[in-house]
Amino acid sequence: MTLGFGLGTSWFEREIQIGILHQRIAGLGKDHRTAIFPKLLFTIKPGVNMHPKDPNYDIKKLALKSVIKRMSPEILNYDNVIDITGSFKASMGCRSFLSAMSPEDLKARGETHDYSSGRLNLGVVSLNLPRIALDSNGDKEKFWKLLDERLNLQRDALLFRIENVKQALPKYNPAGFMYGGYGRLDPDGNVDELFNHNRASVSMGYVGLYEMTARFYGDWQHDHTYNQEAHDFAYSVIKHMNEKAAAWKKQYGYGFSVYGTPAESLNSTFEEIDHKLYPNVPFVTDHDFYTNSFHYFVERKPTPFEKLDFEAPFQKLSNGGFISYVELPCMKDNLDALEAIWDYSYKAGIGYFEINTAIDHCLECDFHGEYTADEKGYHCPNCGNSNPETSDVTRRICGYLGNPMKRPPKHGRQAEIIHRVKHMSGTLGRLDNGEFLESDIADKNKVRKLNN
Repeated sequence: MTLGFGLGTSWFEREIQIGILHQRIAGLGKDHRTAIFPKLLFTIKPGVNMHPKDPNYDIKKLALKSVIKRMSPEILNYDNVIDITGSFKASMGCRSFLSAMSPEDLKARGETHDYSSGRLNLGVVSLNLPRIALDSNGDKEKFWKLLDERLNLQRDALLFRIENVKQALPKYNPAGFMYGGYGRLDPDGNVDELFNHNRASVSMGYVGLYEMTARFYGDWQHDHTYNQEAHDFAYSVIKHMNEKAAAWKKQYGYGFSVYGTPAESLNSTFEEIDHKLYPNVPFVTDHDFYTNSFHYFVERKPTPFEKLDFEAPFQKLSNGGFISYVELPCMKDNLDALEAIWDYSYKAGIGYFEINTAIDHCLECDFHGEYTADEKGYHCPNCGNSNPETSDVTRRICGYLGNPMKRPPKHGRQAEIIHRVKHMSGTLGRLDNGEFLESDIADKNKVRKLNN
């Protein structure tokens, strides 16, 4: 379940928002463990809560405190979501977004205004981009030909999915199809009435943009720079997918859109399959996972601002599903720095953003911080505790938070988590109390350097 909130300014609406955040900060049970669900999405909007003079600025500050304590809520940047998807709405699940309905679609449906309530996603089919690059053997002409072949296969799989779902009868899912979840149909009615004319979306997912590009350009992403030619190639691939989605949306009347796949386990599954055929290809199959969607490679250390600048254009192309994050250490003593990163995400054009920070708690020695992770699992760096019953360990597995000690992820996902680094090096330094930095891209009254 995903709960979006943050825009209401009446007394009643404010109290609901404050209550949600206080409940999340408090935690669950006598040990005050971090809640995983519902997923909380807090909307940032100038004039409502972004700036100190806005009526709900105090709630934004409370949300920041919740992030430091519980790694939640994530944020939606109001104007950027509109720019990316055509209208404002919260995501479905961890990152699936609907696009605005066109006047033509609304007219065909006998409706007069765009809406999101009751609309739905019919499914995702994801492309293994690194495999296409590997199969092309470094030949770009062959790559583009194979890409179109795989895109057509992806389209056919989604059309097959649509045709199968259309066979459902409302009486077998009355909450969804008869009682208002998706609409109000007769028991034996036609569910396609709730899908067609782009009311429902289908998602063209993709995994491993970094590894795909690395097959042609080698290690193209570095701590603070990247190969511009490689970047442009990567961008052209997702742009091509976006253009295909737009054409098929118009042709078939269902909401085809590009989706940055979260790949909870798929990033491991795809790599395992490809490694057997193409073992230890440098920067492609020489690690146990593929990188999620368009994300910067997890071992690199761009600053938070560099990472957001890099990923923002890919969010706009992946309008069916997108998310960006940065990795930070414990931020409990530096709320202003965290706010500066939130605010910069708005300026950078990021629609959906989340912070990963150190919030683990050892119930045996009362350590607060970050557990040490390795292939065997997690343990407290202070006392060595590895008992899941006396540990509260939280990681963002993909878009969702999870407790990997109680529900261990697949090997490849665990490897990806282990390889994550803090986005702290460079001219902006690490974020904590200390001397002020001069910076053109951040609020220097808020961004500070931590002594090494």
